[in-house]
Amino acid sequence: MSGLDKDTTAVMDTQTFDERSLELYLCSHLPGFDSNPSARQTVLQYRSGQSNPTFLLQKGLNKYVLRKKPHGPLLPGAHRIEREFEVQKALFAAGFPVPRPLLFCTDETVIGTEFYVMAHVQGRIFRDATLPEVCPAERSALYVALTETLSQLHSFNIHTLNLTGYGKGKGYCHRQVNTWKKQYERSAHTPIPAMNKLAEWLLGNLPDNDNEEILIHGDFRIDNIIFHPTEARVIAVLDWELSTIGHPMTDLAYLLSLYFWPKEIGFFGYQNEKNFCDMEGMPALKDLMNIYSSCRGVPLPIPDWNFFLVLSFFKLAGISQGIHSRVLIGNSIGENANKYAAMVQPFAENGLKLAKGQHSVISTPDISTNGLFLLSPKGQNIFQKVKQFMDQHVYPAQKEVLEYYTKNENSPLRWKQPAVLKKLKEMAKAEGLWNLFLPAISGLTQTDYAFIAEETGKCFFASGVFNCQVPDAGNMEVLHLYGTEDQKKQWLEPLLSGQIQSCFCMTEPDVASSDATNLQCSIQRDGDSYVINGKKWWTSGAGHENCKVAILMGKTGNASSSRHKQHSMIIVPMNTKGVEVVRGLKIFGFEDTAHGGHFEVHFNNVRVPASNLILGEGRGFEIAQGRLGPARIHHCMRAIGSAEVALQLMCARSAQRRTFGKLLYDHEVVLHWIAESRIAIDQARLLTLKAAKAIDTVGSARAKKEIAMIKVAAPRIASKVVDRAIQVFGGAGVSQDFPLSFMYTWIRILRIADGPDEVHLSAIAKMELLEQSKLLSSKM
Repeated sequence: MSGLDKDTTAVMDTQTFDERSLELYLCSHLPGFDSNPSARQTVLQYRSGQSNPTFLLQKGLNKYVLRKKPHGPLLPGAHRIEREFEVQKALFAAGFPVPRPLLFCTDETVIGTEFYVMAHVQGRIFRDATLPEVCPAERSALYVALTETLSQLHSFNIHTLNLTGYGKGKGYCHRQVNTWKKQYERSAHTPIPAMNKLAEWLLGNLPDNDNEEILIHGDFRIDNIIFHPTEARVIAVLDWELSTIGHPMTDLAYLLSLYFWPKEIGFFGYQNEKNFCDMEGMPALKDLMNIYSSCRGVPLPIPDWNFFLVLSFFKLAGISQGIHSRVLIGNSIGENANKYAAMVQPFAENGLKLAKGQHSVISTPDISTNGLFLLSPKGQNIFQKVKQFMDQHVYPAQKEVLEYYTKNENSPLRWKQPAVLKKLKEMAKAEGLWNLFLPAISGLTQTDYAFIAEETGKCFFASGVFNCQVPDAGNMEVLHLYGTEDQKKQWLEPLLSGQIQSCFCMTEPDVASSDATNLQCSIQRDGDSYVINGKKWWTSGAGHENCKVAILMGKTGNASSSRHKQHSMIIVPMNTKGVEVVRGLKIFGFEDTAHGGHFEVHFNNVRVPASNLILGEGRGFEIAQGRLGPARIHHCMRAIGSAEVALQLMCARSAQRRTFGKLLYDHEVVLHWIAESRIAIDQARLLTLKAAKAIDTVGSARAKKEIAMIKVAAPRIASKVVDRAIQVFGGAGVSQDFPLSFMYTWIRILRIADGPDEVHLSAIAKMELLEQSKLLSSKM
């Protein structure tokens, strides 16, 4: 469990035990516990223990968690901690995220009851189910991770886990109704007619199939989960007291009961100030059900779904009654435990509303079948707004923007923005369609933004309309993630507002920059300054009229440093003495003026304050990995958007032109090109969305393989689709009359600009070989 100070308190008077006896026992029975004999053992109690008291043990630098039965009289069949230990041992061995079980003690003379010890897991536990402390994008990712973890649990085979005798299995739902009915009756302090009616309804509406034999948690909710300190990833599932073999839909309904919560009460820290599903960033109920269904491969809609929801509230009422009973006999610690008596009736009455069809949301949700990668409610809303804005304003402006750049292609005016583009930016900003790439600002997940990036990829200047253009998006992400407060105020804020733009200086003309450790541009400390000397080229955005600042990657370390610790990133104002914009570079004859072009820039004794260094010396590659993960998703989805346009043009052209007596699409080769393009685009989209989802849930560092795969696949596929379209158009396809030649140019350069295909392929192969070797070792 997590050892956060706010989660612990002094040991409750009714739960004290002989701490010296415990220490002596652990020193002799738990390997490593006494690694520092002079250290004093400390014991704190977790505030959250409502059933089996839980304690944080520390001796020296070692931390452990102890879980025990409560003292005093116990309800029959409750508090069987030996079962918790057994299931955690099985799951830990199978690779499921649980704390490592270390020791079980049956000797009640040690501390007065049986107990077990498990490893301490450091992470985040959220007591409020609405997650007010995280941004909307992370809120969605956390619940997605929670749902995926539940589906993983339900996918285990109990025979493989050696847990066939862990529960009775068949007839679980029937037993559950009787179990909670009896618990309520044993611990009831006042009669509640709704509980009796609810039990009667449940017994009369048992599922036709009550024979599932799946390992279930029994109390699967967000405050029984430890998440990674910084990632939306489950690292431990806690509190296995109610686990058994039974019907998995009881777990799913219990988790999703928050979407049907009675407004009169709060529970799991949830105070019901608004509907759970109305919280910004909270995934829609149907999306979580679809994710669970897809991960487990079970069909939707779920049979008897309403029964499982009703059973959840009957169970919650029974749990609440039991907690109140333990309060009365002094066996519960939670600060709000004495309030549980008032929760029993609202839970029961809410269950009756579900049973009678009176609840506002009672039916099985309408499950979409549009794939695994779902937009959050906010993402769906913003995506629709972007599409509408593109249809109403961006596409109609294409002709005017193209005419401006064509007219001024040999004039200095080509580096300025046409008036219509400036107007579009003002309109998008006024509508809140601004900085959509940055989750902390937009509240969107990477998966959300992937769909939006595809849409903006259908028009060559559209990303800039929403202030999501390259390289500014990546530079803003760097400053947001790694910049100091002063750096953010001076440079990030005006970039986010659209007052200025930026460029990125990495590639060098004199070395093979596909291996970035070759970079030689020097950044040398000189007192309170750094002095920069070197040449950069393919500096994207340097020609833009508002380009005021560059982020440059150069060498600060000496040869004795690790190859990946020799480089750093630094902020360089473009008006600094010694910065020389030497020449513009063309790609297949195009200058890409709408995005500020690509330039060779020399740095001759350029002196900037030492405070301009980002994160610290030798941290350049660390920053680059954080910058390039999301940016590559954006590039790939924009490429897919361009491929969609190319396919549309191919289809339209093939239906208009005739050769050898028939329309182009009547030629089998063209038909096959269209079909192959459709297949390839959809494949690339799914692979890119998988990478976006990986970034959302486990972070860029752990999504390296997915990112590398889409970096190879998406530009290759998009290039092939555009190439086919050019072939269908013939000479017109390579002319300025159609966008295909420009599309091909910028998509082709992607196979170099973000790292050559060959570098990514080598990285993918190494990761695959490592994974396969681990898999082989685990089977031996």
